[in-house]
Amino acid sequence: MARYLLGATVARTGDELSGPALLVLGLAATGSIETGSALLTGLTVSAAVGGPLLGAVLDRSRRPGMLLAAALGCYAGGLAIVLAGVGTVATPLVVAVALGAGLLNPALSGGWTAQLPRLVDARTLPRANGLDAMTFGGASLAGPALAGVLAGAFGAPVALVAAIVLVAAAIPAALALPSQQPAPRTRLLHDLLAGIRAIGASRSLLRATATSVVSFAGFGMLLVATPLLGEQRFGDAGLGALLLSVLAATALLANAVLARAPRLLARPDRAVLASTALLGAGMLLATVPGPAVLVVAAAAVAGLGEGPQLTALFAIRHREAPDGLRARIFTTGASLKITGLAAGSALAGPVAAASPTACLLTAAGFQALAALTYVSIPVRKPSPARAV
Repeated sequence: MARYLLGATVARTGDELSGPALLVLGLAATGSIETGSALLTGLTVSAAVGGPLLGAVLDRSRRPGMLLAAALGCYAGGLAIVLAGVGTVATPLVVAVALGAGLLNPALSGGWTAQLPRLVDARTLPRANGLDAMTFGGASLAGPALAGVLAGAFGAPVALVAAIVLVAAAIPAALALPSQQPAPRTRLLHDLLAGIRAIGASRSLLRATATSVVSFAGFGMLLVATPLLGEQRFGDAGLGALLLSVLAATALLANAVLARAPRLLARPDRAVLASTALLGAGMLLATVPGPAVLVVAAAAVAGLGEGPQLTALFAIRHREAPDGLRARIFTTGASLKITGLAAGSALAGPVAAASPTACLLTAAGFQALAALTYVSIPVRKPSPARAV
């Protein structure tokens, strides 16, 4: 379990570092936030295709760790090509490379988490789920902080190099993941659609997934707005990335509490709604004029929502996912969330360039829409037959 957590933390830190690094790199290379937004969108939008495919292959594989290791290596290689091309090759070509690399992005999220039940028993799974969610929180804390520090001290390219190194460093941990009994082989198209059908078949899982996708679109807008918010409030775009570290710190703190006391998440479905409301409150607070400490407080409030939302979503996925479909449900769910992030970051580019405040207000609006999505999908009760 310790090796799993270490590998997940390292890989996810590299992933969290790459987003802010690409935004700052695009801004530094072209002088426009829209270039960085396009690179981030390219890296994330293709996950909608890559996630179901990766999940189907993982469920079919006896050694899923080997496939995850290969995905990590190719993802790191794609980031290296993007780094070499920004500022020297036409931006559409570099974005195309980012699109290709993004197909493998779900390996760093759902691909890892789907392996968790093979490392622990059902009794300790809730605590392990909380610890796994903490790796996202730790990565979200360290990644943007590293991006801000490295980009500010040595330049944006160095920040992206660090992201590449961290993703590649997780390969040995992926290779050490346990083997599994492969799922029965059917036609590939059937396997690709199985994860989507499974999510649709469970009202609880459908509600949590749809809510998180809409919410993550708003988070994508927040991510793009932070460099400009840093310039506006602190006089330095690189310091804007540190706001994401504040958000991640409170998310990590909240998840640490949930890992120590899993009973607090006895009703993960309700936690999805409450955490979405907190995210929206933090984004609204960031639009209020005032001293810089107010923006820091806004990031902290948003983190108190972002962390438990992820832990609750994982708990629902583990509860609802049949063993033979677990990887597909996790990678498909991750793909849908990443696609929401991509849509939000694409919308945020022109909106943030015109007004960072308008971008943050729109992001908060997405949280309200996510809450509306939740209440519009009624669920009588969770599926007890699938409880873990």
